[in-house]
Amino acid sequence: MKYKYIFFDLDGTLTDSKEGIINSIKYALSSLGEPIPDDTTLQRFLGPPLVYSFGEFCGMSAEKAALAVEKYRERFSVTGIFENRVYDGIDDLLQELVNGGRVPVLATSKPRVYAERIMTKFGLRPYFKLLCGSELDGTRNAKSEVIEYAIEKSGCPRDKIIMVGDREQDISGAKKCGIASCGVRYGYASAGELEAAGPDYIADTPDELLTILMR
Repeated sequence: MKYKYIFFDLDGTLTDSKEGIINSIKYALSSLGEPIPDDTTLQRFLGPPLVYSFGEFCGMSAEKAALAVEKYRERFSVTGIFENRVYDGIDDLLQELVNGGRVPVLATSKPRVYAERIMTKFGLRPYFKLLCGSELDGTRNAKSEVIEYAIEKSGCPRDKIIMVGDREQDISGAKKCGIASCGVRYGYASAGELEAAGPDYIADTPDELLTILMR
């Protein structure tokens, strides 16, 4: 097999978590008396680390962005975390990968403690050998840091790993770590974002993704 270890992003790749994330962003901004950005700007929050997004898209200082993340977590950890659903076809995709001898690994910028709860709640945890993410204290915020950590933990040769994700950060993180990548168009990328990032493959649907991964 060309790729044995399949590294998956979470938000926008395995689950549609947009509702919970955006509702929690709005809560954080309202709590701090900040204006709510338009829908196009809010969509850009889906993927990158939140502390970066609050600074980049809301013009916050590093200190205020960190406070916004704290406010975000007040709501997300209780309610927003489960305003979420697994994309149609993902369960079948993961089962086929495991049946075919592939090893799914989660590599998400979301804090690992939240990822564990989501993966368990929605029945995805049994498919995965490892769950790798950031930490609440900011450790491994960058996607490349998460991917590098997952490579270290898996012990798999880089030429046997492919990263699957829906945003530019997934593709650039994979390139930085020297592994292959596949973008998925059914997630949160803006028009042309994945093409500009230059992944090795692009899939429009989970069925198409399975075909690519099982080649």
